Amino acid sequence: MVIIFAILLFCLLIVVHEFGHFIAAKLCGVQVNEFSIFMGPALVQWGKGETKYSIRCIPLGGYCAMEGEDEETENPRAFTRAKWWKRLIILVAGSAMNFVIGLLLVFIVLFPAQRFVTPDVEKLDVGSSLSEGNAILPGDRILSIAGERVYVQSDFSLILTVKGSGNHDVTVLRNGEKVVLEDVLFEARTFGEEKSPRYGITFDTTEATFGERLKYTWYSAVDYVRMVRMSLTMLLTGQAGIQDMAGPVGIVDQMAQTTQSAANMSEAMFRLLDFGALIAINLAVMNLLPIPALDGGRVLLLLITTAVQAVTKKKLDPKYEGYIHAAGMVLLLGFMAIVTLKDIFGLFN
Repeated sequence: MVIIFAILLFCLLIVVHEFGHFIAAKLCGVQVNEFSIFMGPALVQWGKGETKYSIRCIPLGGYCAMEGEDEETENPRAFTRAKWWKRLIILVAGSAMNFVIGLLLVFIVLFPAQRFVTPDVEKLDVGSSLSEGNAILPGDRILSIAGERVYVQSDFSLILTVKGSGNHDVTVLRNGEKVVLEDVLFEARTFGEEKSPRYGITFDTTEATFGERLKYTWYSAVDYVRMVRMSLTMLLTGQAGIQDMAGPVGIVDQMAQTTQSAANMSEAMFRLLDFGALIAINLAVMNLLPIPALDGGRVLLLLITTAVQAVTKKKLDPKYEGYIHAAGMVLLLGFMAIVTLKDIFGLFN
C-alpha cells in the first residue's frame, strides 16, 4: 500500500507541477509545443491546436515544452520573447501548484478533527522547569520560543527538538499584552510514576470549527516550510549531512515506518496523506532554491539577465542559460544518485 501510495503521490506532484507551468504559459500567451506526463517513448499521443499531449512509458518526471524555452526563435509567442514578469509567473507556477496540493492534503487530514490543541497554557505540573524563575503562567499564550514563532501547539516540541533543552527567551501573550520572558529554562523531567521525561506543560484546546480548520491548515503548511528552512540551515552549518537526507527510496521507507504504529487502515491513510502534504510543500520550496536546473535557478537567471539587458540594452543569448541549466541538471542527477544509493545500502543495513 505504501509503495502504491508513494508512486501515485510522486506522479500527482509531477503532473500538478507541470500543469502549473502549462496553464500559466497558456494564460500568458506563450506557445506550448508539448505537455507530457512521464518520460521516455510515448504510449499515447494526441494533438489539440498548437499543443501535443503525451503519456509516456517511464513513470518518472514529465515536462511542459514551451516554444523557445532554451533557444532563440523568431516566434513572437516564444517563452524568451514574453515579458519578464510573464516568464516569472510561468516559472513560479509549478511550485505554487505543489503548495496548493499540500494545503489541500493538510485540510483533508485535519477535517475529521473535533478539537485542536492550542499554544495556550492550561496548567503547569508541580516541579516543571517552566514554572521556575522568569516563569510561564497558566493562561499565557506562547507566541515564540528562541525567536521561532509558535503557530500551533506542535511547534513547541518542533522548536525544542531543533534548539535543544536549555535557556531560551520566550514571548507570551499575557492579559492581552506581549511579554518577553528571558532565559526560561526548558528541562525535560519525569513527573510522578511517569518514565518518559517531558516539560510538564498542558495546553488548552479549541473547537475545530470550519474557520479553525482553515487556520490550522495554513499554519501547518507554514510549519512545513519552516522545517525546510531549518533543515537547510542545519546542512549549511554542518549540524546535518548527507546521511540525514533521503531520496525516493528513503522516503518510501519513512512512509512505511510512519504507518507501522497506526491502529487501523484509516489512521494509516491519514498519516500517509500528512506525509504527502509534507513532501508536496517540501518540493514547492526546494524547487524555488536558486540552483541551476531548478525553477529557482531559472528565476535567478531571469532576474539577472533582465537587469543586465535593462542596463546594456543587449539581449543575452539563451543558449548560455541552457548550458548552465544542463550542467546543473548533471550535478543534480549525480547527487540524487548518491543519495539513492545511500538509501538502498541503508535498507540492507
